[in-house]
Amino acid sequence: MAQGHTITIEQVDQHVRVVHGEQVLAESERPLVLRETGSPVRYYLPPEDVRLDLLKPSDTHTYCPFKGTASYWSLPDAADLVWAYPDPKPDVAQIKDHLCFYEVEVV
Repeated sequence: MAQGHTITIEQVDQHVRVVHGEQVLAESERPLVLRETGSPVRYYLPPEDVRLDLLKPSDTHTYCPFKGTASYWSLPDAADLVWAYPDPKPDVAQIKDHLCFYEVEVV
C-alpha cells in the first residue's frame, strides 16, 4: 500500500439489496465491507447472492494498484454496473470473485 492509503475488509451481517429499476439484482446477509482511503464504502457480495443470469460479461477491465484488475458485467440498459476482482492482490484476497455494485441498499 502507498503511504497513507489503507484498505480494510470485514465480514458483516447486514442485509444488503441491489435493485435496478424494479428488478432485484442481488440480496445478501453476508457482504464484505471494503473501506478504502478516498473512496466510498463498498459492499462485495458472494456470487451465490447475485442474479448472475441477468448480467452479461463486459469487455471492460480496469486496474487498481491496490486491488488488481477488475472485470465488469452489464445489463442491457446499464453498462458496467457490477465488477469483481477474479485475481485480487494478496492484501485484499478476501474479495476474490465477490461482486460489487455502485449503489446498494443497506436494510
